[in-house]
Amino acid sequence: MRALVARLYLQMVVVILSLICITGALLVGIWATFYGLFAYLGLGVASQLSAIITGAVIATIGYLEYVQQPTVEHLTGAEPVRPADAPELHQLMTKVATQLTIPVPTLALSDRDTPEAVAVGFHPQTVHLVLSQGTLDSLATAEELESVIAHELAHVNNWDAMVMTIASVPVVLADGLRSQAIEFSKSGGWIIVTVPLAILSTGVWFVGNMIIARLSRVREQVADRSAVEITGSPAALAAALERLDQGITTTPDHDLRTVSAVSSLSILPLEPEEPVLLGPEGSIEPLHWKIEKRLRYFFKTHPATEDRIETLSQMGDEE
Repeated sequence: MRALVARLYLQMVVVILSLICITGALLVGIWATFYGLFAYLGLGVASQLSAIITGAVIATIGYLEYVQQPTVEHLTGAEPVRPADAPELHQLMTKVATQLTIPVPTLALSDRDTPEAVAVGFHPQTVHLVLSQGTLDSLATAEELESVIAHELAHVNNWDAMVMTIASVPVVLADGLRSQAIEFSKSGGWIIVTVPLAILSTGVWFVGNMIIARLSRVREQVADRSAVEITGSPAALAAALERLDQGITTTPDHDLRTVSAVSSLSILPLEPEEPVLLGPEGSIEPLHWKIEKRLRYFFKTHPATEDRIETLSQMGDEE
């Protein structure tokens, strides 16, 4: 167990250092693009002016991306429920929150059939625990439900929402910069600036997403381990993951696409395994899907469910 914990935390350190590196690469790349332009124009203060513009570009893109982001609460489509309306759920949630010594979250339920379990909130004081009807229907015992709640509240205890939000900053900035550079070039902007920025931001976005996916996979493993420490039952969490995975497998792809925005936050990924086929007879696989299937592993936000269940089984054998 200790070796597993040490390995997980070592992986998180490596990932965070990688994110710092690509953030630096993004800033240096923006600065170098404008420095090259100003040096070509013969401006004597090219270095200082480039630094100022780099800061302004990052601040502007960050603001635009922030105000455009939909809230996760809106994406989940869940409504808060009072303790009197779901006493058993509140009792389980309160029990787990007390064990973790975190504030008891607000319970929110959605009527979706897709098995969702999400802890929403940047700070433990404002967390909403969102459970879908599909999750409640999929789980067979109170122990399984408790293990799912423990997994989600472990994310809260580990401040994962804050960690992942901060880790996503370079990717969000790169994505926004790419979009703005493309739009600016379409309106007749300077190609000498927009093309290098578009190439740079695309590269940072691509690499950054792979790094964040890796960090997400590690934090899911940590949350699994924490849930087992809370409940004392690796078997209950393994059974819950297996039942939820079966529920997702039987969910129509159309329904999965409606919840794909919260896929990375849920206890299991909520993404269709197959694309919507194109062509008059629906027989043509989109090119981007062919590429994505080959790269999918690197962008997965969760470890394979089979691997998680196997790890939990090994934890049970060690007891």
